[in-house]
Amino acid sequence: MKLYNYFRSSASYRVRIALALKGLDYDYIPVHLQRNEQFAESYAALSPARLVPLLEDGDNLVSQSLAIIEYLEETHPEPPLLPKDAAARARVRALALDIACEIHPLNNLRVLRYLVKDMKVSEDDKNRWYRHWVETGLEVVEQRLAGSPATGRFCHGDAPTLADVVLVPQIHNAQRFECRLDHVPTVMRVFEACMAQEAFAKTQPSACPDAA
Repeated sequence: MKLYNYFRSSASYRVRIALALKGLDYDYIPVHLQRNEQFAESYAALSPARLVPLLEDGDNLVSQSLAIIEYLEETHPEPPLLPKDAAARARVRALALDIACEIHPLNNLRVLRYLVKDMKVSEDDKNRWYRHWVETGLEVVEQRLAGSPATGRFCHGDAPTLADVVLVPQIHNAQRFECRLDHVPTVMRVFEACMAQEAFAKTQPSACPDAA
């Protein structure tokens, strides 16, 4: 397998965590978003959306981080990242989507670039935009976690799931942009539990080969 990704991309980090949790080896192919390497024709031929991550597994090309993780879940089911019970699976997916659909799209690189370059938003206002959506979005996640008996050491029970795989990269980005996090204590407790696991720690942005 090959993973085309960027060390600071939270969507890429999700997939790196999933691959590590499942103990899968892969070739790390860096695509540097700040240098616009995603727009190279060679990469566009693989990914028409010119986004990362992209997983190449034999003849299969899979884009979109959640689709990649679901693909890995189906092709390499152990250890599972989704519970067996339908209601529990729905809860885990909902937590993941609270972040992947409600927070992340408002704050990814192309949105921030558009705010600054096209709408002439100042750096301070751009960062204010970022913090607003992260802080309010994580408050929703906090309410879900703190209000549910299903929350254990991790987002759901005592083993990492898809929800944790999506949560951790968002917290890393929140810390990088100096977002307020003292209002989400359950979220941060889960984050710390995740970062104590090798699969989360060894795949974090600062540990990636293209981080230098």
